[in-house]
Amino acid sequence: MEVLHDFLEYPWAWRALVASIMVAVSCGILGTFITLRNMSLLGDALSHAVLPGIVVSYLFLGYNVLGFYIGAVIAGLLCAIAITWLQKKAGARSDAAIGIVFSAMFAMGVIGISYLSRTQGVHLDLKDFLFGNVLGVSDFDLKVSALILGFVIICIVSFYKYFFISSFQPKVANTLGIPEDFMHYFIMLLLSFVVVSALQTVGVIMVVSMLIAPSSTALLLAKRLPWVLVISGILGAVSAFLGIYFSIYLETTPGPAIALVSTGIYLLAVLFAPKKGLWTKLFISQKHYAKIITEDFLKWMYKRETTTDLEIQGYWKSQKAPYFTKKYAQFKIKNLGFTKYNNQKVELTPNGFAVAERIIRAHRLWETFMVNKMGMAQDQIHREAEGLEHVLTEEYLKELEEFLDFPRQDPHGSPIP
Repeated sequence: MEVLHDFLEYPWAWRALVASIMVAVSCGILGTFITLRNMSLLGDALSHAVLPGIVVSYLFLGYNVLGFYIGAVIAGLLCAIAITWLQKKAGARSDAAIGIVFSAMFAMGVIGISYLSRTQGVHLDLKDFLFGNVLGVSDFDLKVSALILGFVIICIVSFYKYFFISSFQPKVANTLGIPEDFMHYFIMLLLSFVVVSALQTVGVIMVVSMLIAPSSTALLLAKRLPWVLVISGILGAVSAFLGIYFSIYLETTPGPAIALVSTGIYLLAVLFAPKKGLWTKLFISQKHYAKIITEDFLKWMYKRETTTDLEIQGYWKSQKAPYFTKKYAQFKIKNLGFTKYNNQKVELTPNGFAVAERIIRAHRLWETFMVNKMGMAQDQIHREAEGLEHVLTEEYLKELEEFLDFPRQDPHGSPIP
């Protein structure tokens, strides 16, 4: 923290940090709609297509920062119009149209900057446009970033309903009189503004990461769109702050550091998001598996009435479940008091007996349903009932029992508890 404290003693450092956070928040918020509308590659295209606008702006206005912004926005809009025209009029595939337009415009921008540097002695460092120069943020850049952030927030709040409907249900939006083409180009306009504001901080190469990573992370963490927008903005700000910190600590370029941090946060969400994370899904599946083998063990105990520790150890060794899953099931059986010792014998407690009886009841009721109502043969029903017995709720079992007219025996002649 001493490194960050020393860094923030300078006014230009505060400008760099504040500008990065504002750009990251605007990218995160708008990036949510870009991601929802499957326009991620279009954001990448616009970020590369702004270079010709900067070159043309210099030819007409000279080295004028405001001119660079205006030229870049116009170039971004022309890129969006060209891509849409190729898609709708020329029949080009979406990814092909994006690749053709953005590569051509980016190539024109690179050639133009090289031409200006070679013939007119102008120092337009291509590296700054590609990777940003956040430490060179001026007061004017700061004001532009604040203006763009405010404009994006006002537009999304004011037209939230239209953004929402056109992003999730474009056909319904047309039915309601919301012009899809207008919303598309309006988002392109906002995206052009955001991309331009990011030129100085993360550059055209890294801006797509700031547009996509925070919003993709937020979509893993929340279901409701307002919360996704808020979380995406917060994650963008956190990525910018941590990216600046790591770039100072590691003495590297801030733009790529910010992009890497945002990507790292996304990967953490991929693994550990509460409901959609891979590790979370694995944990939930193993927990459900542990529930199944716990109930299977109680069924086994129910049929034997009493057993010994040695037989129980043999039972668990015969199970093919993962080691930790079996250990969790054994812990659950002990912790919930499903078994007890009686004269050195192991037997079910009333609680364990009730759970085992419910599982057996579910199994035999479902077998009865498959034979009596579905016409299945008796040798076809056991495996199906083995799977469903663990998921049938008590309410469903009562309805099933009533539907079957309260049977006393299953198709095999075994009593139904």
